[in-house]
Amino acid sequence: MAILFKTTISESAAFEMIERSLSGVYQYDGYLNVVSDAGETALSWGPAMHAEEFMAEVSQILRQTWDAARFWVIYERREDRKDPEGTDIRNAAFRLTRGYSGVIVVMLSLLGKRDSANDLELVFVCFEQDFHRRNFRVRYEGKPLPNQD
Repeated sequence: MAILFKTTISESAAFEMIERSLSGVYQYDGYLNVVSDAGETALSWGPAMHAEEFMAEVSQILRQTWDAARFWVIYERREDRKDPEGTDIRNAAFRLTRGYSGVIVVMLSLLGKRDSANDLELVFVCFEQDFHRRNFRVRYEGKPLPNQD
């Protein structure tokens, strides 16, 4: 079985990567997906939306997430490593965290319009309690996931 939780990056590195992607010369399509006990929210980067507008909305959602769940683990998904699909990682994170209260899973994808060389896909697993984050990392990082059955 695939190991899904293996490439963590720091919050500062994640935000630098997002800023660099959205302020660069590359053109992206993007979406942000937030899953929690309250439901699911999706934000798409529409054709008429400027990068600054998308960045502002992403920033607002991440701030709201931070206010609700301050303890984050951020995983970078990359095609060149043959990582599982971002949606698979997001779904597994949400499924595995059902035993913790107040978890929010956020997936941000910035996909190049011309090629995939500069794609950015991040999965934020956000916890209300630090001990929940530590427990999640000990139990799941770098390990095969249990069957979904």
